[in-house]
Amino acid sequence: MKRVQSKSFFIKFLKWRYAHISNKQFITLASAIIGFMAGLGAVLIKNATHFIQNLLEGKFIKDIHQAFYFIFPTIGLLMVVLIIKYIVKKKIGHGIPSTLYAISKLKGIMPSHQMWGSILTAPLTVGFGGSVGLEGPTVATGAALGSNFARMFHLNQTTRTLLVGAAAAGAMSSIFKAPIAGIVFAVEIFSLELTLASMIPLLLASITAILTSYFFLGDDVLLHFQLQDKFQLNDVIFYILLGVCTAGLSIYFSKAYFKIGDFFKRFKSPYQKLLIGGLSLGIIVYFIPPLFGEGYETVNNILKGNVGNILVNNILNVQLSNIWTIIALLVGLMLLKVIAMSLTFSAGGIGGVFAPTLFTGSISGFVFAMIINQTNLVSHQLSLTNFAMVGMAGLMSGVLQAPLTAIFLIAEITGGYELFVPLMIVASISFLISRIYTPYNIYAAELAKKGQLITHNKDKNVLMMLDINKVIETDFIPVNPSMYLGEIVHNAIINSKRNHFPVVSEDGEFLGVIRLDDIRSIMFNTALYDKVKVEDLAHGEPEIIDFDTDSMEIIMEKFKTTSAWNLPVIKNGKYYGYISRSRLMTAYRRKLIQVTA
Repeated sequence: MKRVQSKSFFIKFLKWRYAHISNKQFITLASAIIGFMAGLGAVLIKNATHFIQNLLEGKFIKDIHQAFYFIFPTIGLLMVVLIIKYIVKKKIGHGIPSTLYAISKLKGIMPSHQMWGSILTAPLTVGFGGSVGLEGPTVATGAALGSNFARMFHLNQTTRTLLVGAAAAGAMSSIFKAPIAGIVFAVEIFSLELTLASMIPLLLASITAILTSYFFLGDDVLLHFQLQDKFQLNDVIFYILLGVCTAGLSIYFSKAYFKIGDFFKRFKSPYQKLLIGGLSLGIIVYFIPPLFGEGYETVNNILKGNVGNILVNNILNVQLSNIWTIIALLVGLMLLKVIAMSLTFSAGGIGGVFAPTLFTGSISGFVFAMIINQTNLVSHQLSLTNFAMVGMAGLMSGVLQAPLTAIFLIAEITGGYELFVPLMIVASISFLISRIYTPYNIYAAELAKKGQLITHNKDKNVLMMLDINKVIETDFIPVNPSMYLGEIVHNAIINSKRNHFPVVSEDGEFLGVIRLDDIRSIMFNTALYDKVKVEDLAHGEPEIIDFDTDSMEIIMEKFKTTSAWNLPVIKNGKYYGYISRSRLMTAYRRKLIQVTA
């Protein structure tokens, strides 16, 4: 009874909304609400993670966990696997890739379990030592909230996508307390159109999210940095070299991540992946504690120049009196972070790559400046902390391929724009070089392979958003190669409105086609009805569309290169139907109008 009453009230509210609130006004109000919800999601995920970490650092556990420290990541990952299997009962996609997929292929619709799935699983992954970040799950949570809010109020696809982007901007804004970077992130990663109509919702969501973060978490920031050394013009050459170095490290980061992921794809059972990945991760973090969890404590120590706090309990028990020993240990820490992160994901963990990117980036810049200072190539000492900060932008730009996000995020974290010029130099160089070897960022590589990646290219986006099922026509009458002309006339031509007759074998394999023009001159010659077979008349098509592998962009290209008006479609190796050029272009025009509305 209560459910019926609440549904009736909601319907009345919707009617009142349509009558009294314009769509533009409602989107403005909705973006502020979604920003608040995204900020609240960020607070929940962060506090849950810190609660778990505090439990593991309690006196009782601390007394016994030294010997069994490597077990914690496996325990956390096991709980994640069990929660997904028995509570969520659906796949929880990796944060930002799953959001990109929803925008490009699901019309901005995200499953409702994404609103709370990451809140349960990400804190367990990171809190128990998974070497990943919380940013991806936080963005996915906010995006799912935005998507389902839009669905609840029956908003169209364009508005739904905008609110997903607004939620993502709010999530990033609340995490780093960097509202401008949050907006730039949403535009750059999700390929949103930046117009005045979209700017206001993004801005409002970012503002309300950061205010929510301040209300619940105070003015504490994730990264602690105070600019002490100003940018010097004679350091430009070294920032250029740092850009090249961070590009190389970005390529290593992406390649290692995908290589390890491909290795674990050999194992079908999630428990096999958990056992191998979890124990391997546990051994790494047992011997190298700075790799435990997100790693922001290490980043903050780097930004303060407190290297001793990071390396004091190193695996080799070496003294830190030699500067080259310190450099070698930091390089090892940087390279192993990527492996630890990849193992966490491969073992079933839920997290993001943002924190590992900042971790490796800060160390790379710090180590680079240390090496230059030791070689006495300049008359003055390079600022270790400035280069550490700019190194983070270099890695973000190379790995995430989001140079503007990297520039504005670090600029906001530093509390000003003193480092804006070196940030632009390093971010642009790292982006340009890494893009040559890794054409797509770490979020989008898998989607790009499948032709499911949304970009700033509107034409490609429209093609990608088209549903192939809606343009395939299946009302063609197939004929068998052993059929005679008479059977074609009586069983196919008389009963069909089409002039195409696909030739299909007994097991469904597409063999060719007969067109009405091919038999028009003999179809009334009854003397040939028992003499001429389908196999005598059939011929091939200029191209065949593969339902399982061909993207809409490839399909359109096949029509362009062949000048054909109809092309056959195979699915799982069997004949499935035809796509006509006219139907495809009609669907394209409708989608273009819908997307640009």
